[in-house]
Amino acid sequence: MSPAQTTAAKIHGMALAIAGPLLWGFSGIAAQFLFTTYQLSSQWLVCLRMFGAGLLLLLFGGVTLGRQLLAPWRHWRSVLALLAFSLLCMMPAQLAYFMAIRASNAATTTVLQFVAPALVMIYMALRLRQWPRALDLVAIGLALLGTLLLATGGHLNQLAIAPLGLFWGLMNAVLNAAYTIAPRSLLKQFGAVTVVGWAMLLGSFGMLPFVVNLPFTGHALDLSGWLAVGFVIIFGTLFAYLFVLQSLLYIKPTLTSLLSAFEPLTSTILTVLIFHAAFGVPAWIGMVCILATTFLQVLGTPKTFHHAR
Repeated sequence: MSPAQTTAAKIHGMALAIAGPLLWGFSGIAAQFLFTTYQLSSQWLVCLRMFGAGLLLLLFGGVTLGRQLLAPWRHWRSVLALLAFSLLCMMPAQLAYFMAIRASNAATTTVLQFVAPALVMIYMALRLRQWPRALDLVAIGLALLGTLLLATGGHLNQLAIAPLGLFWGLMNAVLNAAYTIAPRSLLKQFGAVTVVGWAMLLGSFGMLPFVVNLPFTGHALDLSGWLAVGFVIIFGTLFAYLFVLQSLLYIKPTLTSLLSAFEPLTSTILTVLIFHAAFGVPAWIGMVCILATTFLQVLGTPKTFHHAR
């Protein structure tokens, strides 16, 4: 490959790696729009999103992978692992993400989500029984400081965000960390499209007991509402995820991981512009501290951090 072709491939990969997080950021804003305008329940949106995105991912996998898509169902061990990942990681992580947006806003939720890499570092240090590296300790410290500043707005005797928003935001970070660690063997054996497609579809079935007794919406969805739901499913989940996966064919996982910071940046800018949210200087500093953990992660490890979208 010539230098010009190499450069073009890298630019193409970076464009894909930026487009995915941008769509995730817009998806969070669309979800906030559904919650504030139509009072749509988080449970219903999670169920719709996982069913629609899971079905579309499996259709895509059926075209590109053929019968390989059914491989996880040929061995009882992989079936149990897939069910456990779907019901204990995928479904709760999706629910926590949207519950956090509903209780606070898309910006706060997506920023708190980036505490997850620090949690993964702590887990790996405990599992390997070794003291974290200096770089890891700095990242963990920044994540803790950033969370404190974002949650309190610099006033340590009070919360600057809704307690439920903080709870679900941190739960989302914990579940994202679990989502990163748990399915490694499944992903290596069957591939990301197969595992995530089946996990989302199964997770939507797992959500049914929680939504059957809930009203579908506080206000009937009109065209704008259904377009927002469709955007969350098609662009904010299916295309966003496929763009990020495709970027790995052209650029290193470390760069893809670094460019994932476009998601909280997009969510924050749009939350301020559309919903007129106000963040004080301490909150902005807290956001920067949390996002800095991604840069430190890129410096310290070649692995990619996958969000539970």
